Amino acid sequence: MEEKKQITKGKYAANISSIMEANLRIKPHVLRTPVLTSTSLNAMSGRQLHFKCECLQKCGAFKFRGACNAVFSLHDEEAAKGVITHSSGNHAAALSLAAKLRGIPAFIVVPKTAPTCKVDNVMRYGGHVIFSEDTIKSREETAARVQQETGGILIPSSNDGRIMSGQGTISLEFLEQVPQLDTLVVPISGGGMISGVALAAKSINPAIRILAAEPKGADDAAQSKAAGRIIRLPETNTIADGLKAFLGDCTWPVVRDLVDDVIIVEDSEILKAMKLCFQILKVVVEPSGAIGLAAVLSDSFQKNPAWKDCNNIGIVVSGGNVDLGVLWDSLNKAI
Repeated sequence: MEEKKQITKGKYAANISSIMEANLRIKPHVLRTPVLTSTSLNAMSGRQLHFKCECLQKCGAFKFRGACNAVFSLHDEEAAKGVITHSSGNHAAALSLAAKLRGIPAFIVVPKTAPTCKVDNVMRYGGHVIFSEDTIKSREETAARVQQETGGILIPSSNDGRIMSGQGTISLEFLEQVPQLDTLVVPISGGGMISGVALAAKSINPAIRILAAEPKGADDAAQSKAAGRIIRLPETNTIADGLKAFLGDCTWPVVRDLVDDVIIVEDSEILKAMKLCFQILKVVVEPSGAIGLAAVLSDSFQKNPAWKDCNNIGIVVSGGNVDLGVLWDSLNKAI
């Protein structure tokens, strides 16, 4: 009970109270996503797997929860000049739709290499697209310039208490739908989702395990956990384009304290997991969304005695926005 007490006393940028407030705030706008199961995947993993399909969320990703909470948290005078962000795609689309629902402009800085389908989503939802180079530095500098020009409010994709609180509503739903979960496996990038999920889940059930899933080509979270401080990589290289961001000062303390371990997987394992999601679960999943299944099926998880008692595993399938041309090429290489 002591752990639960600490989590709710303002130690972090979000807590169970802010997550429950977010749940009420965004409930009229977000979807309560379904949980899927598969006897075939259970047999492959040797566990009971439960897939929280945020790939079926509005905008095709969990990001709509946090963006919606952030936008509808703003006072009218704050919101009037619009909102700004930089994102590889899913947060960009989510913020665009949330801003559209509130009737305010959204200025979106997108790296030139972002999947076409994600850029199309931003435009479809009325976001104003400004392209940057494919580096965090370029994205941040471009967003700062746009903010200076417009006076809009910057809404980070992850490192923000409002975003963390919105993403934490995943846990509220998941643990209502499957109360017996003893482990959650969550993709990690900037840490907004896993920090919110961890704060909510461990407040509800302090014994639940929180495992992060991360691609080897962008393993900054694993390196940060090992070093005890935030590590920012000079470059990233992974098919999981949504998992290239780095932890921030809001998300890192939660990841440091409440995430039990980070499971690193190869891109080839992610591609195989995507294929399984298509063939068995019958859902469209992007690489970032398939990484949880890849992690559970990996040798590093299966052969680790620390996780032998993980029997009822919840996997967050985070998004389903796939650039189909890139997907076909990638799957052909994996076969």
